[in-house]
Amino acid sequence: MNRLLVMTVGKTHSGKTSFAKALEKRLPGSLVIDQDVQAEFLHTYYQQIVPREGPNLIKNALTKMIVECAVDETASHVILSNSNRHYDSRRRLLNYFASKGLKTIIVHFDIPEAILMERIALSERNTAILRTVSSFEQVLVQQQADDSEKAIATPGKGEADHLFTIKKEADTESAIQNILDIINEQKN
Repeated sequence: MNRLLVMTVGKTHSGKTSFAKALEKRLPGSLVIDQDVQAEFLHTYYQQIVPREGPNLIKNALTKMIVECAVDETASHVILSNSNRHYDSRRRLLNYFASKGLKTIIVHFDIPEAILMERIALSERNTAILRTVSSFEQVLVQQQADDSEKAIATPGKGEADHLFTIKKEADTESAIQNILDIINEQKN
């Protein structure tokens, strides 16, 4: 049976982590890799080495090592629960997983900005993982500003083996079912 790479793409508070956890519960042999977990770990135990500006290279290196171990040392399906909004980075990751024999799936969270703002207002997520801004509202504002950059791209057909788009919370169940159907088709 082929392993899957399920990559989430979306802005803050779009439901990526909730989706990844729900899929992990229903997809036997799967593993969620979420950079927020590495960020929280580093903030909790190694705050003095986390860069205050620029890319968080230590978080990125830690995530890369976890991804490589998951791919090379396990038989797990991998669920990447990160924003993955930069086209070139996303393309590199998709190519890496495909070269390792994993079938690639993108789940794009295209949630209206008003709903994201509502979710942020009600959120109890720990802001300690944030380095360059002090709130998730500021993260969203930055992501909105980034949307005009050429590097930010909406996932398109052909970018992965499968593409599912979630525009509202009700779409989550059908995306999960579609992924489970892909696994079931491979078994037959």
